[in-house]
Amino acid sequence: MDTPNVKTAAHEAGNSAIVERGARLGYAVSGLLHLLIAYIALKVAWTSGGGSADQSGALATLASSSGGPFILWVTVVGFALLAVWQLTEAITGAHGAELGDRVKALGKLVAYAALTWTALKFATGSSTSSGDQTKDFTTSLMGHTGGRLLVGALGVGVAAVGGYHIYKGWKAKFLEDLTEHPGQWAVRAGRAGYVAKGVALIVVGGLFVVAAVRKAPSEATGLDGGLRTLREAPAGTILLTLVAVGLAAFGVYCGARARYARV
Repeated sequence: MDTPNVKTAAHEAGNSAIVERGARLGYAVSGLLHLLIAYIALKVAWTSGGGSADQSGALATLASSSGGPFILWVTVVGFALLAVWQLTEAITGAHGAELGDRVKALGKLVAYAALTWTALKFATGSSTSSGDQTKDFTTSLMGHTGGRLLVGALGVGVAAVGGYHIYKGWKAKFLEDLTEHPGQWAVRAGRAGYVAKGVALIVVGGLFVVAAVRKAPSEATGLDGGLRTLREAPAGTILLTLVAVGLAAFGVYCGARARYARV
């Protein structure tokens, strides 16, 4: 199959109504998960419990709610079609022909594919822990030659993504992802949301670096571990509360993105 045919097929798939509506659905369910993660993070900040403040904790909350199984399957479909759309973007470069845009699309493809798999596990009654998956992945990576260096580099990369999120939120660069201005309420929510996600990702990346330096894969605990690390910092309750509010704001912004996203 030659490259022009592959690009043509990808372009047609990316422009199909099913993929477009599915991608918008994916942004909507992403917003719902961020709202649930924010809720759990607030419980972690102010009580001794709270559950897992990450995607698996949010999905577990959905699974135990009324109508949860149906919503979980909707989540699977939304994330799967978002992954498909990112694949078409990586192939065609429809909204950015530069290599960097395609690399970002590939990164998002991997992220949404992982979310699809996690949501599918919950939808089929086989729950999984994002934190355990992160630890297992780090342990496996460290078992290879140069594994510690790779884990450290991964941590730096995650922290760099977090820094970019802060920049994107502060400068409101996320508006470039939309077809039109979503309103000031969405801009404020997007700014707060991207900054909060950036802070959380920087902490998560830092934990990977610590795991590499200490030769301790258990230190790489994902988003839940990152948020709990914030809780243990000086004025941690306030810090985690601010991040939780920001994550909730990002969930609200995702609602606007579901409508105005450049798909």
